[in-house]
Amino acid sequence: MFEPQDTPRVFGVPLGADFPRALIDGLCHAYAGQPPEALARVHLIVNTRRMGRRIRALFDAGPARLLPRISLVTDFGETLGLAHIPDPIPPLRRRLELTKVVAALLDQEPDLAPRAALYDLSDSLAKLMNEMHGEGVTPDHITRIDTGDQSGHWERIKTFLGIISPYFETDEDAPDVETRQRRVIETYARMWQSRPPDHPIILAGSTGSRGATRLLMKTVATLPQGAVVLPGFDADQPEHVWTRLQDTPDRSEDHPQYRFAQLLADLDSPPSIIRHWPGSEPVSPQRNRLVSLALRPAPVTDEWLSHGPALAADIGPATDDMTLLEAPSARIEALCIAMRLREAVEDGQTAALITPDRTLTRRVASALDRWGITPDDSAGMPLHHSAPGRFLRHVAECLNAPLDAAQLLTLLKHPLTHGAGQRGPHLRLTRELELYLRRNGPPVPTLQTLDAWADKIDDPYLATWLAWLRANFFDNAMPESLALGARVEAHMTLAEAISRGPEPDAPLRLWDEDAGREAWKSVSELAENAGYGQAMRAIDYINLFHAVLSRGTVRQQLETDPRVLIWGTLEARVQGADLLILAGLNEGTWPETPPRDPWLNRAMRHEAGLLLPERRIGLAAHDFQQAVTATKEVWITRAIRSDDAQTVPSRWLNRLTNLLKGLPAEGGQAALEGMKTRGLTAIARAEAFEAVDPAPSAPRPAPIPPVGTRPRELSVTRIEKLIRDPYAIYAEKILRLRPLDPLMRAPDARLRGEVLHDVLEHVIKATMDDPERLTPAFLTDQTVSVLAETVPWGEARALWLARMARIAAWFVDTETQRRTLARPTAFEQQASARLDPLDFTLTAKADRIDMDAGGRLHIYDYKTGAPPSAKSQKAFEKQLLLEAALAERAGFGELAPGPVERAVFIGLTGDPKEVPAPLEDAPPDRVWAELKDLISRYMDANQGYLSRRAMKTRDMQGDYDRLARFGEWDITDTANPEKVGRW
Repeated sequence: MFEPQDTPRVFGVPLGADFPRALIDGLCHAYAGQPPEALARVHLIVNTRRMGRRIRALFDAGPARLLPRISLVTDFGETLGLAHIPDPIPPLRRRLELTKVVAALLDQEPDLAPRAALYDLSDSLAKLMNEMHGEGVTPDHITRIDTGDQSGHWERIKTFLGIISPYFETDEDAPDVETRQRRVIETYARMWQSRPPDHPIILAGSTGSRGATRLLMKTVATLPQGAVVLPGFDADQPEHVWTRLQDTPDRSEDHPQYRFAQLLADLDSPPSIIRHWPGSEPVSPQRNRLVSLALRPAPVTDEWLSHGPALAADIGPATDDMTLLEAPSARIEALCIAMRLREAVEDGQTAALITPDRTLTRRVASALDRWGITPDDSAGMPLHHSAPGRFLRHVAECLNAPLDAAQLLTLLKHPLTHGAGQRGPHLRLTRELELYLRRNGPPVPTLQTLDAWADKIDDPYLATWLAWLRANFFDNAMPESLALGARVEAHMTLAEAISRGPEPDAPLRLWDEDAGREAWKSVSELAENAGYGQAMRAIDYINLFHAVLSRGTVRQQLETDPRVLIWGTLEARVQGADLLILAGLNEGTWPETPPRDPWLNRAMRHEAGLLLPERRIGLAAHDFQQAVTATKEVWITRAIRSDDAQTVPSRWLNRLTNLLKGLPAEGGQAALEGMKTRGLTAIARAEAFEAVDPAPSAPRPAPIPPVGTRPRELSVTRIEKLIRDPYAIYAEKILRLRPLDPLMRAPDARLRGEVLHDVLEHVIKATMDDPERLTPAFLTDQTVSVLAETVPWGEARALWLARMARIAAWFVDTETQRRTLARPTAFEQQASARLDPLDFTLTAKADRIDMDAGGRLHIYDYKTGAPPSAKSQKAFEKQLLLEAALAERAGFGELAPGPVERAVFIGLTGDPKEVPAPLEDAPPDRVWAELKDLISRYMDANQGYLSRRAMKTRDMQGDYDRLARFGEWDITDTANPEKVGRW
């Protein structure tokens, strides 16, 4: 293997070969017949820790032998006297240092960027620095770029980039990871030129996508006993294509083999120097040739016409075991994949799902759960999504502002809150507090809210629990600027107190298990490097803390099925399986859309010598090329439509299908149809699996409860509900069900009505004896006062104040006219009267009643919505008509019964108006008789409470529509009267 030669020593493992296994087979073949210690002298350098573990596992499987030394590219140089190169500083420290400098720059020049972008700018600058160090680019290379920009944009960018210049000058003492890695490699390159190592060094598995790694590959390849082994080398690619890749680097980055072409250019060598690694064979040479032709770079895609017919003998064997599944939705795609994985388990196969789409993998794992299959997911869970991560982020919110009801209950219900001790009583009291807040609580509970609730609770654990709640959930906000170290300490102290619960000696569960330990590592790193950060406000700390957690990953030790694997594209490079499913092959998913660079555009990156955005696409293309050729049976899946839009097939899938379509005479079209047919079969199976036998729809309900259970009292506003939706009265009054109040009370129409009623009552009472005060300005001032006391939402206050201001002049003018007719006498007064002999009572509360000089009553009702028409009042909305009848029969409050002169709705909408009740067409006696007839019908033993009898609009929602199973039936359906209850 290491015989003398004049060219660099580079080997290629073909596409589709299991690289770690092929690497070991080749080594064993090369050292067969040599002494056992010969293999032990080999220094094997691999690119990832996962690759190293797989190689070691294959060696451990036997037979027994002395093993080579295995290390990582990133570990390279930890020995052999490199103490003069300082250890790298933690990445978090560099980010915090940049944050401090960027903040100072924004303080001096606030127009450069918004303050909210502080941490995003620091993070992107840190990534740019890492890339510059890795590629050997200095700030001078960038500042010399001539953009011809006359707008000043490039000057602002150079101002920011000037921040990183000092770090290139001081990196001798405090290098970052990329800088130290490049310095180590450069040191070895110089040292090995004069003193080559006396033992074999093999660098295997790297594609050379980063400048520092490519420099190491170049160095090793030229050593007397050095060799580079390339993964997924396309031996079927013609030499002129390699030349094209080298000649057009700015247009070739997205090609899967470009990294190898770049290495050949660095070595100043043709592709013929890359020798076949002994003992490595592709799974399907025919598929390798098909995929190679499909992925030719754009300038030579015309070769499909000339080279395509030569594939006639290859197309059938290449595609016989390939399935193309184009599902109508992502959900069906996930179900099809899950069903195929389950089938693989039953057949004893090892199956792997490969995709960068984490949403898709979660859907597949959820679908597999129904059969009790837990896949071995190599990616794990993002730390900020784990239980400790979510808990710590919720606690951080306490430091910024008082918790609203939703935040408070979210934290109280978290499984790590009150994690030890009496968890049962904690959950019980949390439930009671939630019900109180839903019914009565303000959006932001206070200690006074807590006291009002506690007065109604009788629980032996309440006092202990309440003291813990007071100490840890209220009055902890510190929004002002505070030293980062002090803020981290306050955050962790509060988090541990909340997690431990009221008992100070209770065990702390927060840092237990894998997720807790990972969270502790991230928090400890932040605390250790806090001295390099600046003092910050709570909201800025929350953003920083989320960013720190989002870098971590939790790989939980669960009982997984070793036959079902979920891999990212990186993991797929080093492992093999009987079945591979390549999923999520849509543009924007695989390949992912390159991230936006806020500093340098594509042309500037190319001129400076930095990585182009297409680099990621090229690496993803190489992953795809290796995966699609890696095993005999391969599924390629995609969803035709995402959750909200049509999708575009991945460019590689497009190329493959277009090539096959263009070769009908050679069997390409038939092969493609076969792939799609197998996919359609899988979709049909999934749809059949989900199919359910149709169940009969629920009939339109009209329950007939026992007469003795029917309501004996209703308010005038509920009479309209009885007419329009009797089923709602049945559910509310007989079943005694009520809709669950929202946790966060919104500024809805009901609250607006209550507030404006209060405003007008204050205004009318304050001006009864002093009419001169009745002015639009006074009305507006009173509105501001009431809104400040009762409405905690700033936007709602502004909107409702603007609405009142628009109608203030109209209201004052019409109120003056109302005062000439009668004097305001009663406000919010109650009335009730019995309907004999039905044992039924009608109740009402009038907004306002005026009395004129003749003792006649004028009834007014304020409406923040549109007032009902006279026609609607006579048929449905009988509120004022019934109030008039009550006024003449029973009176309101201390007002004796008397004749009603008029009853008027005062509409307070954007188009204010008065709408009188049609007392002439519907006098009180007739209205009372009609009410008696209505109630008599509902006292009939055969009368049912029909659902949605006469709703105001067809699409109007009712509180009890789900209970009535509306949607399974329509308003045109015949009612289904049914006796319910005990008769």
